[in-house]
Amino acid sequence: MKFCVVGAGAWGTAFALHLARGGRAVALVPRRPEQAAAIGSARENREYLPGVPVPASVEVCAGLAEGLAGANVILLACPVQTLRETADHIRAALPAGAAPRLVVSLAKGLELGSHLRPSQAVAEALPGVMVGALSGPTNAAEVARGQPAAMVLAAKADESVVPEVQAAISGPTLRVYTTDDLAGVEYGGSLKNIYAIAAGCCDGLGLGDNAKAALITRAVAEMVRVGVSLGARRETFYGLSGFGDLVATCHGAWSRNREFGQRLGEGRRIAELLEGRRTVVEGYETTRSFAGLCAERQIDAPILVEVNAILFQGRRPADAISSLMMRELKRESIPVLARA
Repeated sequence: MKFCVVGAGAWGTAFALHLARGGRAVALVPRRPEQAAAIGSARENREYLPGVPVPASVEVCAGLAEGLAGANVILLACPVQTLRETADHIRAALPAGAAPRLVVSLAKGLELGSHLRPSQAVAEALPGVMVGALSGPTNAAEVARGQPAAMVLAAKADESVVPEVQAAISGPTLRVYTTDDLAGVEYGGSLKNIYAIAAGCCDGLGLGDNAKAALITRAVAEMVRVGVSLGARRETFYGLSGFGDLVATCHGAWSRNREFGQRLGEGRRIAELLEGRRTVVEGYETTRSFAGLCAERQIDAPILVEVNAILFQGRRPADAISSLMMRELKRESIPVLARA
């Protein structure tokens, strides 16, 4: 089984390194030819993952056609807002009559305007191709160094390709589970970035552990409510792609979304934080997408609404926290999972 990883940011590069470590054939296709040349020459992604060698077994390709040749599985390590365009390029680059067995999105967010999940946007651009998602609490640098991690591979039930890909990706340093709740996995991975911005605001305001723990706990309840209202299964949000990813992203010093929220809590301006960034804060545009979707569906999501007000309506983080604290008092309702 040959893999083609499209996108050579930190995560795309890290996953290519993981696959190569497991003895898999893997091609890495950066989005820019000059980046491909730099990685191929230095055997290191100095722009996004400095200090981690890229072994010769990783084929670094300057073009899609070269990387896609013979690939059974395509992994899309691109920002959500570029996924559809990338999938269009893949369709044009595939040889006539050729199709991968599985295309897997590694992105977390919603497409602006359409509010589509990553797999839905890719499926529209690649009709007839099976599309899945891979998500979970995974810091790129840790995966690149071979530190233990676990993820969940989501796709519609299939008797052959999904278990084969699960086995090919899994190994001593990465354990992969599977599910057919594609919506739940993608909504969980997207929503946690919004709540990580809120957790970062708590850090920036110096509110302490009590406030952050309360925020994360209520974020889980809100994540479940939003996801189930959009057609996902409740139990998925208590797994790796929901609660697991939420905890890692809200606490990790490496989390771009948490760090972005922290700077906002410290009083930095949004335009200043976004200007000249090389990496994408996925939670920024994802917040706007989910706010629009929740308004359309009349889904109660107070934390999400307050983060949206901070990012797009000029609300001060301290005022947003105060608004959440002074909401109408309620009973705590803990959803009970159905027994297997």
